[in-house]
Amino acid sequence: MATDLETIIDADGHLFEDAEGISEYMPKGYKERGPFAEQKLFPPLDHLHSASLFELPPGSFERSGTEGWKSFMSSAGISATVLYPTSALAYGKIASIDWAIAVCRAYNEWVHSAYMSVDPRFKGMALIPMQDPAAAVKELRYAVEELGMPGAMLPSTGLKSHLGSPEYWPIYEEAERLGCALGVHGGCHSGMGLDHMNIYPAVHGLGHPFGIMISFAGILMNGIYDKFPGVKIGFLEGGVSWFLLCLERLAESWATHIPFDPESKYIRLRDGESIFEYAIRQTQEGRVFVGCEGGEFALPYAVKVAGPEAFLYSSDFPHEVNRESVRHEIEEVLETDMTAAEKEKILHKNAQRFYGFKVAEIAEA
Repeated sequence: MATDLETIIDADGHLFEDAEGISEYMPKGYKERGPFAEQKLFPPLDHLHSASLFELPPGSFERSGTEGWKSFMSSAGISATVLYPTSALAYGKIASIDWAIAVCRAYNEWVHSAYMSVDPRFKGMALIPMQDPAAAVKELRYAVEELGMPGAMLPSTGLKSHLGSPEYWPIYEEAERLGCALGVHGGCHSGMGLDHMNIYPAVHGLGHPFGIMISFAGILMNGIYDKFPGVKIGFLEGGVSWFLLCLERLAESWATHIPFDPESKYIRLRDGESIFEYAIRQTQEGRVFVGCEGGEFALPYAVKVAGPEAFLYSSDFPHEVNRESVRHEIEEVLETDMTAAEKEKILHKNAQRFYGFKVAEIAEA
């Protein structure tokens, strides 16, 4: 069968929250006190997104909305996209459980109405109130079964516990039952030793992969993939180099510091299997996915090390990119020395498996 390098599924695009639109979906008692400003709905991402100045690439952070997104997809040759939030990347920092429950439901209803109902090529990842795992399970079920969302975003930072903590296991159990995706997304940079860094590129450049690495380690080492073998978890917007570093460092550390685990609570290695080999097996069996962008020189090497099954092409539009740079990054993927079959997986086949996209439905749209 001929490879298809024309279909491109963007595994990580972004929308800008319409605070007034989201406010309309807040429950009674909240809605009457709105509309709420964006900075009221969600906590700040970090200490330098305000009270600081920096130059952005021309055309980036385009307040695109649905029509702008459709125009961008046409110009970039993107067939479909999965939308993650912008301000709501920080929703794990919400302290009020009641507010988290209310704003997650309102956000999900708004995304469904403003994007998914407008064009089937848009898929929105839900927010679920991780502050209350039982409520998060209910919201995940509602978002997937009632709104048709492909899954939920998990914040890489801001929560009171790491993502491998037992309190979150019911969420993985429900995601496994639903067969949906869970996307751990970087972007909120608090609490990782960067809170007093004065230069934003350092906060941005390190904060994304740091949060993802911590989340990945917590999930992997606590045996989430063994306890819930049907779970699918992606790690978005940290590049691919962090993944290789994690595999190497975790394997070395495990070999010299094997935890005492009389109750078999942690990771379960096969006889003679290393952490490195275990993690690669999870990618090949469809449990671990990693977002990648076109200009990453480490991508072909990562494919050689881990295989092509893990990696998901991601535009990050409309954040630090513009229409021209996204098209250029897609061309960079196509021009690498990877095989056509490997490129096909990265550009759309892996996203189909992770998010549940059906290419025939996209083509019809």
